[in-house]
Amino acid sequence: MLDWIAVDWGTSSLRAWGIDASGAILWEESSDKGMGGLAPAEFEPIFLDLVGPHIAGQDRVEAIACGMVGAKQGWTEAGYRAVPCLPLDANMTAAPVADPRLRFRIIGGLSQAKPADVIRGEETQIAGFQALNPKFDGVISLPGTHTKWVHVSAGEVVSFQTCMTGDLFAAISGHTVLRHSVQTEDWDADAFLAAVDDAVSRPEKLAARLFSLRAEGLLDGLGAGAARARLSGLLIGAELAATRPYWLGQEVAIIGAGGVSRLYAEALGSLGVTATLASGDAMVLKGLAAARALDGESQ
Repeated sequence: MLDWIAVDWGTSSLRAWGIDASGAILWEESSDKGMGGLAPAEFEPIFLDLVGPHIAGQDRVEAIACGMVGAKQGWTEAGYRAVPCLPLDANMTAAPVADPRLRFRIIGGLSQAKPADVIRGEETQIAGFQALNPKFDGVISLPGTHTKWVHVSAGEVVSFQTCMTGDLFAAISGHTVLRHSVQTEDWDADAFLAAVDDAVSRPEKLAARLFSLRAEGLLDGLGAGAARARLSGLLIGAELAATRPYWLGQEVAIIGAGGVSRLYAEALGSLGVTATLASGDAMVLKGLAAARALDGESQ
């Protein structure tokens, strides 16, 4: 029997899992109705449409959500807590609802004053990782459009740094002259690692190294697979150079999707750092369950 609904509502997608009282997943639903294209009044009907077949006849529907649904442009704003702090607390923000059965609450994000930075959604994945690794003390990397580097100690998020590496890769590969050089699914692992080493060693050369991908394609026949791998390696390498104080000499865990997480693990491995990998989806669910447990303890 359904006990509550776990929700991960990002900018471009919505996912929901029905959870029973034992913590088992009863069902899973997904939609491309991310918060990025919705007005506040649209959130409730879209959510109810998605989970409707599973809640027919329910007197009460309890949902806990993380992600951009709690942004200023989302359903309702779930504020930030300043670090250092635990990744989660029991004070979630209730979304306004019309359906009297529905109680929908949103996990807030984390903020850092200097240098200014924010996290929204990743705090839940961090909490999920901590639930499985309660003694972890080190750095958690969360690769993606905006990669996060998070220092965790004694259960708290101490500090973090965001790098727009995924955004840069998408913009450069899709909207600059390099789009003519990297449009392929081919991949050259050796070229990737060589580019990581180059960028870590000389990050100030990044802009010049990028154009060389186009020039080498025209003059030397550099293949698209090698060019794409080098573009990724140069950007990730520059990121690793910038975040060296986070990963150097630290225990490192990487949370995210398999493909991009493996690239970060390979890049760090080439620098002598062995990272623990964890599934982003699994950590979201663990983190949402941790939020649910905190809520139960506070009542």
